[in-house]
Amino acid sequence: MRGRLAHPDQSVRRRLEVTASQAPFATVFSCIDSRVPPEVVFDRGIGDLAVIRTGAQVLDEGIVIGCVEFARDHLGTPLILVMGHQRCGAVKAAIGAIESGGTAPGHIGAIVDALRPAYDAAKPQSGDLLDNMVRAQTTLTVARLKSDPLLIEFIDRGELDVRGAYYSLDTGAVSLTT
Repeated sequence: MRGRLAHPDQSVRRRLEVTASQAPFATVFSCIDSRVPPEVVFDRGIGDLAVIRTGAQVLDEGIVIGCVEFARDHLGTPLILVMGHQRCGAVKAAIGAIESGGTAPGHIGAIVDALRPAYDAAKPQSGDLLDNMVRAQTTLTVARLKSDPLLIEFIDRGELDVRGAYYSLDTGAVSLTT
C-alpha cells in the first residue's frame, strides 16, 4: 500500500524449495482484472498463495468450485479469501447488459447471468450501484463457499475460514467485508 514491497519468496532458491511440495497459507479467489494480481496486492511469492481467478469471482458448479475445494482438501489452505475490487470491469459490463436488456457475446453471457443475483441485491441499495454490486457479489460468493458440502467439513472442524475482502484500486488497501 505504501510502496515498500518486500518481495518475499521470489528467488530461485524459493522456487527450488517448493519443487517437491507446496503449502500455501491461503487461497485467494479474485477477479481476472489485470490491476488486481493477488501475489502483488499482498506482496507474496512462489508457493505462498493458491490463486483462482474468474471475472468478478464468479463461481460455477464444477471446475471453479472444484479448484477451491482442491486448494483446501489437497493443499491444506486454512483460509479462502474472496476478493472483490473497486471499478470491476466484469461487474460494470454485467450492469450494462442487464439494464439494457441486451445479451453479452459468446460465453460472456454466462458471467452476466451469474452476476444477476448480485445485481438484484445491489439495485435497491443507495449509493454507487457498481460498488454495491461488487460487494454483493463478494458476499454471495462467500456464502456459497460456506455452504459447499466439502468445505463445510473443514469449517466445522475449525480448519478453514472463508472471508470476503474488497481491494481499493485508488489506495491499494484491502479491507475485510465478511
